[in-house]
Amino acid sequence: MTRIRVDTELAAPVEEVWADLRCIDSHVEWMHDAEAIRFTSERTEGVGTSFDCVTRVGPIRLTDRMEITEWTEPKVIGVRHVGLVTGEGRFTLEPAGADRTRFTWEEELTFPWWLGGPVGGAVGGRILARVWRRNLASLSDRFGD
Repeated sequence: MTRIRVDTELAAPVEEVWADLRCIDSHVEWMHDAEAIRFTSERTEGVGTSFDCVTRVGPIRLTDRMEITEWTEPKVIGVRHVGLVTGEGRFTLEPAGADRTRFTWEEELTFPWWLGGPVGGAVGGRILARVWRRNLASLSDRFGD
């Protein structure tokens, strides 16, 4: 299992960040590795929402199947990855001073054998952490920081 954690501080209060984050299909606007999100459930937010995320990192393109397992407004969105890459992930929002939010993204992922299994996970984890830091910089830009 590969553990990845990135975080940033956003120039907006938690409620404003949550209002943006809760729109799951808009994540493609700030996630450079996410090409498309297609809901596979009638729900589009909250626990039980499921979706496919077409993901591309370098030459690797796959469909990441996810289900939202945790939804605590305006603090946490947790997901379970149930596709080729499996595991769990979590976005956490915490106040970070006046009109600022600490955004933390944590994942525990298992990579399939054809992506190198545990060895591929170690390399992939470093690559994903770099991509996700870039994603968080794009998210930060949405709030004028």
